[in-house]
Amino acid sequence: MPSVLVPSVLVPLAPGFEDLEAVTIVNILRRAGIEAVTAGLAPGLVQGARGIRIQPDAELDAVLGRDFDMIALPGGMPGAENLKNDARIQTLLRRMAADGCYLAAICAAPIALAQAGVLDGRRITSYPGFVEKMTIPGATCLTDGVVVDGKVVTSRGPGTAMDFALTLAELLAGRAKREQVEAGLVRG
Repeated sequence: MPSVLVPSVLVPLAPGFEDLEAVTIVNILRRAGIEAVTAGLAPGLVQGARGIRIQPDAELDAVLGRDFDMIALPGGMPGAENLKNDARIQTLLRRMAADGCYLAAICAAPIALAQAGVLDGRRITSYPGFVEKMTIPGATCLTDGVVVDGKVVTSRGPGTAMDFALTLAELLAGRAKREQVEAGLVRG
């Protein structure tokens, strides 16, 4: 019987990440049977913007050589700024874009995608006031909760985290898997 490849997603955790977004992304992806790997920018626990500390699955340097189907960046401040300013993250974003992988960012984290030059000419969204302040050639800034433009997925903030994560699950595992996961969440 042939083995089925499980999609994989890298979720980098920078100091000051938005706790709700990071945990929601990982939780929903894992519910969908997707390998979600958290990676800290430095060794040890990473503290989120609301004081929650998470022990990442790995250090970023240890997974840089792996191939992932997607990278999903949680927002939060100064987490998003830390992702934007990390040379390894910037190199990884450019490489993954060139390889045709999904690039996803929520809240303030689209600033890291903008820094890497992967938002040019895209329809995007972010936490109010973040990407609008940046010069992104040809980008159209929207106020939708989640925006998918090709292989780039962006979202507004903590309140859209579940819709964002479910969209990521659907892109990697299909509509039926999304519906299965969503039904188990009893959203309404």
